Amino acid sequence: MAHFAELDENNIVLRVMVINNSDIIDENGKENESIGKEFCHNLYGGKWIQTSYNGNFRNNYAGIDYTYDEVRDAFIPPQTYPSWILDENTRRWKAPVDYPQDELIYEWNEKEGNWKALTFEVTD
Repeated sequence: MAHFAELDENNIVLRVMVINNSDIIDENGKENESIGKEFCHNLYGGKWIQTSYNGNFRNNYAGIDYTYDEVRDAFIPPQTYPSWILDENTRRWKAPVDYPQDELIYEWNEKEGNWKALTFEVTD
């Protein structure tokens, strides 16, 4: 199966469609993204670009509200928190402080700029 993301005028992903590989095959029997783009456009209109379910290309599988960055040729998820920075290797947002490596569970505290351990109350 081939996956294609529809983009708005700002390259924000609106939806992702799955089509048969046979719908993107060229005259030489090779998969061709251009054929898939045209196939999706003819069915639904809009601007389309291929995405990889396994992240084999364009870094991340496209999701709704992801941005397609033409310069990086990558799908980038929405920024998690304002303080988080984009990791140029994974094209994912990363906290400015590494997640603690212990047995506790943490959540990000944007106001304080650090990870806060969660506490759980056990009830019978």
